[in-house]
Amino acid sequence: METKTAAAAQPPLTSLLTAWGVTRLVLLLFVFKVLVFPGPDVTTDVSSIYQGWYEVLRTGTFPQADVTWQYPPAAALAILSPGLLPFLDYASAFFVLAFLADLATLVLLLNAAGRPGRSVRGAWVWVVGVPLLGPTVYARYDVMVTAVAVAALVAGARHPRLMGALTGLAALLKVWPALLLAGAVRRRAWATAALTVAALSALFALTMPGAFAFLTFQRDRGTEVESLGSLVFHLARHFGWQGQVLLNYGSVEFLGPGVDMVSDVALFLTALAFGWLLLWRLMARRFAPHTLADAALTAVLLFTVTSRVISPQYLVWLIGVAAVCLCFRATPMTLPSALVLAACLLTVLEFPVHFRDVVDSTPLGITLLFLRNGLLVTAAVLAAVRLWRSTVPPAPVSPLPDRAVRATAGQPS
Repeated sequence: METKTAAAAQPPLTSLLTAWGVTRLVLLLFVFKVLVFPGPDVTTDVSSIYQGWYEVLRTGTFPQADVTWQYPPAAALAILSPGLLPFLDYASAFFVLAFLADLATLVLLLNAAGRPGRSVRGAWVWVVGVPLLGPTVYARYDVMVTAVAVAALVAGARHPRLMGALTGLAALLKVWPALLLAGAVRRRAWATAALTVAALSALFALTMPGAFAFLTFQRDRGTEVESLGSLVFHLARHFGWQGQVLLNYGSVEFLGPGVDMVSDVALFLTALAFGWLLLWRLMARRFAPHTLADAALTAVLLFTVTSRVISPQYLVWLIGVAAVCLCFRATPMTLPSALVLAACLLTVLEFPVHFRDVVDSTPLGITLLFLRNGLLVTAAVLAAVRLWRSTVPPAPVSPLPDRAVRATAGQPS
């Protein structure tokens, strides 16, 4: 019987590994330019921007005069990592390391799927979701950050100190993983994360000048053309709006009348999202094994849709966290995760395939953005509702006083 069970379980795993291998081979062929992906070349960020930062960072200082450097100090580790493969040129080494981070994430998800009450669905979300975004995944360091974030969530409540340390490291790689702590109930996780951030921050501040120059550059960003708020200006351009679309602070942004107001509204919505998460934590009483990942997905979705910037690589974060959610059979996040996967397909269409249409605010570009951002907003709302319902007990119904019950009973029907 055990032999039959093992044999029955083998084909799905074989199919999963085959799908991962084939899709990742295709991604490597794209980034190494054996095959040409439609749209602008997404690998230029690695060969020009990342490699330029690499040359500065290896001198022992941050690129503090470069406004496109908008990342916390541990991002230097990701940018410097291709130096571990000196037999390859910088871009080739980076693509190989991104591939290995992808593989490490899959291994983590498969390991998590082997526990009681778990499922291989999470690994399938990762296998399917990553290639939906095209070669952009291997041409940004977000897949490396996501690997660390997935490791933190997989450690979860069973190893709170390890989760805290990994979360602290990931947050210093790219800030957003701090949201993984939204559902953490162990103080050890929070304390270890804080100590990790403090220790690494102090180390970078003492050893490398300009470690926190990114804070000013990030603060001054505007409304990026792919964000939710950008839809206002995409439509306004067809009614005489006099603003511009320019490369600003490392991304393509709207500049002109009303942009500051829309950016302020986005910040206000982010504050509201934070307030809702705080209220949820105060009201939540039921914490299941999957709640940590469910809360993380909800938090990342909320902060993604309210951001002034929604770059394509942000979807890598969502795929990784959604994959951890679906490692649990009991998670209520199946539908939000499916919507994230659908948003990935629309994302690769708006960038890079039809990015020219997005920049020019053509009907096709606006439609793609509206559908993609609409899916993300719907996923965020559904995730928030399902997280609340699964963790916050319903308010008790107050019984009617005896006198009111007798009076009601005496009334004709």
